[in-house]
Amino acid sequence: MTMAPGTRNGDWGVGTHTLGLLYPPSGRRGDYTTMQLAFVGGVAQAAAEHGYDLLLAPAGTHDDPSFPRMVDDRRVDGVIVMEIRREDDRVERLADAGFPFVAIGRNHRADAVDWVDLDFAGLAGGCVQHLVDLGHRRIAFVNRSEQLFDSGYGFARLGGEGYTETMKKLLLTPHAYLCGDDLASGEEAVERILADDPETTSLVTLNEAALEGVYRGLTRHGRSVPRDFSVVGVAASPWAEQVDPPLTASEIPAKEMSRFAVDLMMRRLRSPDLPPRHVLLKPLITLRASTGPCRPVPGSEPESDLPDFPDIDLDF
Repeated sequence: MTMAPGTRNGDWGVGTHTLGLLYPPSGRRGDYTTMQLAFVGGVAQAAAEHGYDLLLAPAGTHDDPSFPRMVDDRRVDGVIVMEIRREDDRVERLADAGFPFVAIGRNHRADAVDWVDLDFAGLAGGCVQHLVDLGHRRIAFVNRSEQLFDSGYGFARLGGEGYTETMKKLLLTPHAYLCGDDLASGEEAVERILADDPETTSLVTLNEAALEGVYRGLTRHGRSVPRDFSVVGVAASPWAEQVDPPLTASEIPAKEMSRFAVDLMMRRLRSPDLPPRHVLLKPLITLRASTGPCRPVPGSEPESDLPDFPDIDLDF
C-alpha cells in the first residue's frame, strides 16, 4: 500500500471529514440484506452526528478496486471494516499501513485493533440452553451459507462453535447445517434436518434470511410452531417480529454496534497512539411466540402396553 508524500505512518491528517465503510454484500444475488442495510444506516447516522459523511465500498478483499480508491487515494479519514473473516487481508493491509480503522467483528488480530462485536458463541449457546430448559433434547442448528462459512466468516464460525460446545457440554448430540440466505434454502434445511432425525423437536438459527423458509418447511411436514417444534435464533428485531409466529431471539443491536464503532473511530482519530479498545456485547434472549415446552413428535408416541378391552355396557 502506498502513502502520499509527507504522510507518516499512523498520522494521515487528510481532513476529509468522511469515514469509509468496507462492507461486501452477502445477499444471494449480490445485494445487501435487510440486516446489512440496518448497519449501513446506523453507521451513517452515527457518523453524521460527529460531522462526518460516509463512503460505502463493497470491498470484501484488498484486491477489490474500491479498496485502493478509498484507502490509497485517501478519500476518507478512517475506515470501518465489516464482514470480518478469520484471515482477512483488508485488516492486514490497513494494520500494516497504519491507516486508522475499526472492525465490526474480530479475528486473530483482535488484540491489536479496535473492534466491537457480539458474543456469537455465547449467544448460540444461550439459545441451546433456552431450549433445553423447555425440555428439548434433539436440537438442530441452522447456520449461514457454505460459501460464508468456508471463507472463515466470524459470525458463522463462532456461532457454530458455541452451539456445538454447549450441546456436547450438556451431553447432547449436535446436528449442524449450512444454509443459504434465502427462503428456498431454509425449506431445504428443514428437509435435511428431519430426514436425518425425524424426532428433532427444535432448532437454533443464525440465518434470519432463511427463517421464513424454515417455517414453511416445518409447516409442510406438519410441525406447528411452537406446539410441535420450537425455533430460537440470533436475529435483528425486524426479522424476528415480522415472521409468524414472532421469533424468540437474541437480537442483533445493529444501531448500538454502529454507534460504538463510530465512537471508537473518533477516539482513534483524536488519539492515534492510544491502545486498542474492545467492546463485546451479549444481548439477552427476547421471548416471543416461537418456543414452547417439548412435546412428543406427532406420530412418535409409544403404543400403550395395556391390552385393549372391548366396550361393555353395564346396567345397574
